[in-house]
Amino acid sequence: MRDRYERALIVGVGDGLSASLARRFARDGLKVGLSARSAEKVEALAREIGAEVHLADAGEPAAVDGLFAHMKAALGGAPDVVVYNPSARARGPLVELDREAVANALRVTAYGAFLAAQAAAREMLPQGKGAILFTGASAGLKGFPQSAPFAMGKFALRGLAESLARELSPKGIHVAHVVVDGVIRNPGRQEPPDRPDSLLDPDAVAETYAMLLAQDRSAWTHEITVRPRVETF
Repeated sequence: MRDRYERALIVGVGDGLSASLARRFARDGLKVGLSARSAEKVEALAREIGAEVHLADAGEPAAVDGLFAHMKAALGGAPDVVVYNPSARARGPLVELDREAVANALRVTAYGAFLAAQAAAREMLPQGKGAILFTGASAGLKGFPQSAPFAMGKFALRGLAESLARELSPKGIHVAHVVVDGVIRNPGRQEPPDRPDSLLDPDAVAETYAMLLAQDRSAWTHEITVRPRVETF
């Protein structure tokens, strides 16, 4: 059996992958809600696809609760698809890292994902249906030098997704973690002439999310990795 979804909320919207997801969902006939911290990141996209907008800090509990309450009213019902995209970084040698910046990276990347998933599950569980999709990264599989805070956040995100998949899937909620193992070709970013196809096309990545939503309940994917064909592993 394949679930049919009606309303999607994308948390952490910019002009790359999340914009491609919004257009893809709208093309599939879903009502779309967009959330970001800055209006300039979402207003033009919202006009383009007729989406609802709510500005919120994804790492603040009251803001996330307000986001879901607003979208439930604006979309004519609670979102039955929630995509969590936000992340924050703090780069540098371990001994020089700013502690507050590290705490913020964990708050946005991991704690915010927990808040969004909790709010989503509270609405989805009574319906016995829904999908919660987390956008991961290479850093959730391998930590890189001078990037410990990002790895900490993405490793935590991956653990959250795995735990929730085991808890919520038997109750009808599809939880999936999409590992984006590469750099996305956002506006203004192009491949070097000597490395064609080295960047991920955001529209192509969005197709992977759409594929997850189309899966039969008997064969749900929990984790999937997308990477350029020239990735050297």
